[in-house]
Amino acid sequence: MKSTFFSKDAYDKPVPHTGFLEIENLYKSYPTPDGNRFVVLDNVNLTIAEDEYISIIGHSGCGKSTLLKIVAGLEKATSGSVRLDGKEIHKPGAERMMVFQHYSLLPWLTVRENIRLAVDEVLKDANRSEKISIVNQHLAMVNLTAAADKYPDEISGGMKQRVGIARALAIRPKMLLMDEPFGALDALTRGKLQRQVLDIWEHHRQAVMMVTHDVDEAIYMSDRIVLMTNGPAANIGEILEVPFPHPRDRNAMRNSQEYYELRNYALNFLDRYFTQDE
Repeated sequence: MKSTFFSKDAYDKPVPHTGFLEIENLYKSYPTPDGNRFVVLDNVNLTIAEDEYISIIGHSGCGKSTLLKIVAGLEKATSGSVRLDGKEIHKPGAERMMVFQHYSLLPWLTVRENIRLAVDEVLKDANRSEKISIVNQHLAMVNLTAAADKYPDEISGGMKQRVGIARALAIRPKMLLMDEPFGALDALTRGKLQRQVLDIWEHHRQAVMMVTHDVDEAIYMSDRIVLMTNGPAANIGEILEVPFPHPRDRNAMRNSQEYYELRNYALNFLDRYFTQDE
């Protein structure tokens, strides 16, 4: 595994990263009916800084979502360790919030109530006025103040996903985990929501790990892109450094030679592993 920095002049410049999330020698397998083990992830090592946005990308079946669920505490590693801020992860916790592709909103609660439910559950020491303020702040953050009293079936898919993001951020987690959060949206809505999420992150930095199939999305939003090899027994093939500073201008990025060099490099990596799988 190597970390590749993209510029017009050089491609192999390692960049050190301090460990906030530390994944060390991670191995995940499942028992099979014949008494063997099906290996999903094999010796995965990765560190993420406390204000870093990471995307994980690879072909279906490469263990991307499994890795995310292990970090979330929803799955247990077979061996190896995962530590957040020096503490071993064994189960779900409020310091790590997950945003799924399919909204996961309670249909009998309004937008406001869906967010308030999470705040009530986690921020137990906050008083009523503080909780109201937190909910209102995060409704405004994702531009949903006008829809606060609507039910999930009264709003669009993009708005539902914004509710999920606001709910995740409202409890002030140390790390945000997103499993293809824009995958179910149409192209126009996806682009707008990508920009909104990036705006929020640029003003309220925290560690983010996002699973995606979209190379352009990964380049636009991430500080680094983790390229996974094919499963079974998937590993990290390469880690690409994204050189564009924040805040980001999508049009300016796409007009740069660096963007296309990085994009083609990632696509060639994925194509190479797809061909090997064939």
